[in-house]
Amino acid sequence: MRWLFSFLLLALLGAVQALSSSGQRLLVILEEEAEKEKYSVLLEDLSSRGFHTTVQSPKADKLSLFRHGERAYDHVILLPAKSKGLGPALTANQFLDFMNKEGNVIVALSSEHATPSSVQSLLLELDINVPSDKGALVVDHFNYDSTSAADKHDVLLLPFPKAIRPDVKNYFAGEGLIAVPRAVGQTLGNNSPLIQPILRAPSTAYSYNPKDEADVAEDPFATGEQLNIVSSLQAHNSARLTVVGSSELLQNKWFAEKATLNGQAVKTANREFVQKVTAWTFKETGVLKIGKFLHYHDEGVSKKLNTSLAVPEHNPKIYRVKEDVAFQVEVSEYESDHLAPFFPAENDALQLEFSMLSPFHRLNLTPISQTANSTIFGVSFRTPDQHGIFNFRINYRRPFLSNLDEKRQVTVRHFAHDEWPRSWQISGAWVWIGGIWVTVVGWVAFVALWLYSAPTERSVKKTQ
Repeated sequence: MRWLFSFLLLALLGAVQALSSSGQRLLVILEEEAEKEKYSVLLEDLSSRGFHTTVQSPKADKLSLFRHGERAYDHVILLPAKSKGLGPALTANQFLDFMNKEGNVIVALSSEHATPSSVQSLLLELDINVPSDKGALVVDHFNYDSTSAADKHDVLLLPFPKAIRPDVKNYFAGEGLIAVPRAVGQTLGNNSPLIQPILRAPSTAYSYNPKDEADVAEDPFATGEQLNIVSSLQAHNSARLTVVGSSELLQNKWFAEKATLNGQAVKTANREFVQKVTAWTFKETGVLKIGKFLHYHDEGVSKKLNTSLAVPEHNPKIYRVKEDVAFQVEVSEYESDHLAPFFPAENDALQLEFSMLSPFHRLNLTPISQTANSTIFGVSFRTPDQHGIFNFRINYRRPFLSNLDEKRQVTVRHFAHDEWPRSWQISGAWVWIGGIWVTVVGWVAFVALWLYSAPTERSVKKTQ
């Protein structure tokens, strides 16, 4: 019976395993314990998805993001605090070190509380700008909830975000309207391709501070689609950070609240939107993985686009110049709790680089076959007329998808002495070969004629 109980225990532990591909330890930083009830639905949803949630105050003595030099948690949710400082355990450098170790962070802002200095420094380091003054919020006189914000127009009702480009997958699509109460707008720098907007303000919105009406009217922080309600960053190591401009967006009150837009009653879809944002930030979606990585001599096999990865003599160390090569790679996408076949978005393609210092070939990979949890991509090409050290490299970086950077090194040699084609096999050389033989035959004929021709007889003059 003991083995049966052990088996049931292991099955139970497997059933509650987190859906995140990077871990299940979640730290929620909340200054006041009394406000925990406001986020109870969010915390319950995260627990039901397998996260082990720890709620701590930023003033806790034993609070630390690291233990023995490694991450003590896999993910962090930083909720607004009244204090301007968060203590030595939550400095900007601590958060950056946490992300350098592939930790994921959600930062929630509030217009009612000043943004802590460590959070401002962290966002400035990542080229995300927020208003420095307390009380600044986003206002829209056209897309607002006339039930809860009939006068101030500071509760925005926005549709689910669309894809930022046709070649980028949208992990935040949905139906309904998102209620955004009293949001702190953010602007993103133009110098970093790592930061992307998730939810933008409409073109009629602007940043507004009731305390400084005259200054805001003359020089607003930002207007229209320059303002972002929810912004994201994915680092080179695929660590993710999301800035939510409204902490109230995460609260129970707005998860299924009835609102009114242009005289029509609607029901907010904040719970669904928050689920999608947290799933992406905590790497439950948008995570790519490379499986088998194969290259081999193409001796007619690749012309049939062989669907099997069991290719004999694969991954050789040496190729020859001007030689046919076939390449195959297996790519999967992590979806909640399993690996699924990956397909690029429309107008996008996974590419192979065959490079030395720079790519000699950059080729689009086409899907060859599909398994239960992966897609096999392949392409055939001919090695360039250049010997040296080359790399087969997959370097795929797209917004909202974890980065793929995988390469294999090979040597490309020149032709051996016995590999050059014979002269008579080259049709362009037949003229010169013919000229040589005409010269040889002509010379032999001349010598033969010279040797076998009788000399002329000389007349002898007789003298007395």
